[in-house]
Amino acid sequence: MNTTHQLQRYSVITEKNPREIVLLRGRGCKWRRCRFCDYHLDADADEKNNFSLNEKVLAMVTGRYGKLEVINSGSFCDLDEGTMSLIKALCQSKDIRQLHFECHWKDRGHISALRSAFSSIGVAVKVKIGVETFDPLFRESYLDKGIDESSPATIAEDFNECCLLQGLPGQSEESMKKDIETGLKYFERVCVNIMSKNSRPIQPDPEVIRRFQSRVLPIYRDNPRVDILMENTDFGVGGERHA
Repeated sequence: MNTTHQLQRYSVITEKNPREIVLLRGRGCKWRRCRFCDYHLDADADEKNNFSLNEKVLAMVTGRYGKLEVINSGSFCDLDEGTMSLIKALCQSKDIRQLHFECHWKDRGHISALRSAFSSIGVAVKVKIGVETFDPLFRESYLDKGIDESSPATIAEDFNECCLLQGLPGQSEESMKKDIETGLKYFERVCVNIMSKNSRPIQPDPEVIRRFQSRVLPIYRDNPRVDILMENTDFGVGGERHA
């Protein structure tokens, strides 16, 4: 599904870990069962189409901070080989020394090879996982996230950063704070995404979002290790889909 007319795919993050960020397109998330996310719709089975789009997006990268974040609707291993080769060449030509990727729990077996491929050219890879919450019952029975591990320490073994999803029905001030604190304990960085409306069954809870804004946001707003996206486009990429 080609959604290029809907989505902004390149941006620059100037605060909290400054970096460039690109939203690329691949085959899409293989899990596709999360009850809160339709991000996987930004996908195309035709790798030639994906490569053509990704080549244009990556051409916008300047290397200004020496850091690049690459996101796509799924894991890094859902990108075609040509795109991955372009990213590697880009790191060399633009002197990018730190690269951030996303990865679903079920694709963690590909991470070691990814790190080795980029470390061979002097690039450190940071991998982010969408945990959404560290409450395993809520995460798996309600969100259907697909993480068959309850220990935050074990989840963090293969990952550097985590995404949390807040503003959901059933969340409390205490549960949201606990998730952020757990993320800070086991991961280098935490990205808090506030739930946005989309085509999936679970929708944002306005009262929970108000509670987050008044009681949780002030605590973590200035924490240099916490990114907070009140809207899913706050990094400057994306558009009509929840990321």
